[in-house]
Amino acid sequence: MIKHIVFFSAKHPENIPVIKEAFSKYRDIPSVSKIEVSENSKRDGLSDDIDIVLYVEFESVEALEEYKRHPIYKAGTDTVRPLRKLRFVVDFDADD
Repeated sequence: MIKHIVFFSAKHPENIPVIKEAFSKYRDIPSVSKIEVSENSKRDGLSDDIDIVLYVEFESVEALEEYKRHPIYKAGTDTVRPLRKLRFVVDFDADD
C-alpha cells in the first residue's frame, strides 16, 4: 500500500475552504483507496505554517501514477497551486 501525505499552507486564510473543496473532489478518482482532507489542528509554533493535510492511500505505485494523471487531479492542482504558499509531500510504501 502506498501512502501519499501532503502538507499545505494557504497564502490567505480565506483560501483554506477553496483548497479543501478542490481536494475533496479527489474522492471521485477511481485509483484512490482512501482519502482524508483536514485542517491542521496542531498549533505549537513548529507546525503553524501547515493549514491543510491531504492523506491518500493507493493499492500500488501504478494507482498513485493513475491518480496523478486523472483530470480531477489536474483540475485540483490548477485550483490549488496559485492559492498555496508551502507544499510538502511524502510518498511511502507502508508494506516495507
